[in-house]
Amino acid sequence: MKPWLAIIMLAAATLCAAQSAPVVYNVSASQRTDGSKLVDIHYDLFENENELCLVELFVSDNNGHSFDIRPAAALLSGDVGESIVPGAGKHIVWDISSEELSLDGDFYRFKVTAHDSCPFTIPPNFVFVPGGTFNWNNSNVTISSFWMDKYEITQSEYQRIMKKNPAYGYGEGADYPVYRVSWFNCVEYCNRRSLREGLEPAYSFGDFGANPDYWPVDWDENYFNHSQIDCDWSSGGYRLPSYMEWVFTARGGIFSHGYAYSGSNDLDLVAWYTANSDNHSHRVGTKPANELGVHDLTGNVWEWVWDIWDTSWSPGNTTDPHGPLYGIHRVTSGGGYSTAAQYCPISWYNCGYHADSIYWSTGFRICKNANYQPPDNKAGQSQPLKKAEIH
Repeated sequence: MKPWLAIIMLAAATLCAAQSAPVVYNVSASQRTDGSKLVDIHYDLFENENELCLVELFVSDNNGHSFDIRPAAALLSGDVGESIVPGAGKHIVWDISSEELSLDGDFYRFKVTAHDSCPFTIPPNFVFVPGGTFNWNNSNVTISSFWMDKYEITQSEYQRIMKKNPAYGYGEGADYPVYRVSWFNCVEYCNRRSLREGLEPAYSFGDFGANPDYWPVDWDENYFNHSQIDCDWSSGGYRLPSYMEWVFTARGGIFSHGYAYSGSNDLDLVAWYTANSDNHSHRVGTKPANELGVHDLTGNVWEWVWDIWDTSWSPGNTTDPHGPLYGIHRVTSGGGYSTAAQYCPISWYNCGYHADSIYWSTGFRICKNANYQPPDNKAGQSQPLKKAEIH
């Protein structure tokens, strides 16, 4: 039997451009005491044009740090899924006792999301990066709007998609960043997650398509194969950011204050690096975010990006550059827990490694295309409920 746990509700709306956003509010939850163990989630749903909405439920067992638990659709009933009519008094029933889940947290948050006719759903923990122009090494670079994960990919998230966790010895736990992953591993993760969520994958390998199940068995064992990976930059799937997208985000995008590090001029405040890390990674998001709400772009673990590495390359005055066309290394950025202070500024170029290389302090984060204007996100959170037993 589980200990008494607090349930906290979070309401959020996923949004579309040039439309009024659906709004989820007055969210509450409780577990029945009649022996059924069913969880009741109540909410109100507003949509300005009364369009039918897709309503989804996400659960966090780490007090809202991430929403990695997605109840099985077959175990949800009521006002959830497609074609939900807006209005008050909406009700979802979750048969939690039939879930194959291990709920180990002390506090639970339930996030109810809704969107209308827009085909794009904002993934949990992603933040919108409005496009803009910035100067980089005497080049005026324009970046289109996109979505960026505000956290480095965690060990639990990597495990969920890849069915393994390669990280050990330098910070271990569900909310620690994954490390000991190659650039090839990052590409595979992006495509497998895209396929799992019904999105068009961004990457393909030669003539073998986008599904890694059909790629050659040894595709990721020779670093020269990195030239066989193509990126469809117009796809709706997950991908690594380009180096210029990464830099733009690290600087705070259009909200940049010109800090030396991502979010501050005080390195100790925003980064885990040699002087304060005790030589291991730390839970993602434990340092303050930058101007865009993105954490750990300086420090914690190095992050793979898309680009081929070439120190002589310059983006020029262009829009959405994707790096050099030729080379034998891929770029990692941002520094990590074992990085000395002099290598932590955003202005410090980066490092390049073979695409099959694996290091103790290198992980990644992902992004996703956005083809519309910055949304007016109307999200709210209720007051904590009285403790309820979840088992």
